[in-house]
Amino acid sequence: MYRIKFHFLILFTISLTWIISASPLTVVLAQETQASPTPQASSTGITATILYDEPFVNVRVGPSASTYPVIGKLFPGDVVPAYGRSPGGDWIQVEFPGGLNNRGWVYSAYVSLSPGTLQIAEPPPTPIPPPTSTIDPTLAAQFSILPTNTRLPTFTPPAPLTTPVAYTQPTTEAETNSVPMAIVILSFAGFGIIGFVISLLIPRRY
Repeated sequence: MYRIKFHFLILFTISLTWIISASPLTVVLAQETQASPTPQASSTGITATILYDEPFVNVRVGPSASTYPVIGKLFPGDVVPAYGRSPGGDWIQVEFPGGLNNRGWVYSAYVSLSPGTLQIAEPPPTPIPPPTSTIDPTLAAQFSILPTNTRLPTFTPPAPLTTPVAYTQPTTEAETNSVPMAIVILSFAGFGIIGFVISLLIPRRY
């Protein structure tokens, strides 16, 4: 009887081992949800919130738009720790990865600060402008072409227009010696008038 129980126990153990190896247990681990990071205040305890007046705000290396380059952007609603301000208070030093010491500067008109007082922060050194390239004057002279002074052509007035010659028909000898018809007519008219006057002066006899 003991031997039968021993064989049954061996068979049960072998069967259980085969079942476990044939279908391994799958352990499903639920993915842990990560909470969005909450902006932490700086050592001053003051945060800066980007206002909605502009689509974005440039973050610069230092407190000047004409001297320091842009290193990134912040968008409306972003909340970042604030560390200091410029001497005039126009710029705020905030935390920004990628900047000098992970800090950058934003214009104060585009941010809203939490209650507190910011101390004046030392601005970073002014970046050195790149060296200007110099041109060899001897080499530049080879490509410099000076225009030659050429005399403008003198103005020559056009030739005067010739006066048109009036064509006169030559008179023949017969036309020269002939009496104009108007004189003949006037002569006859004069003779008629004289005869009419004489006829009035001479009395008539009946």
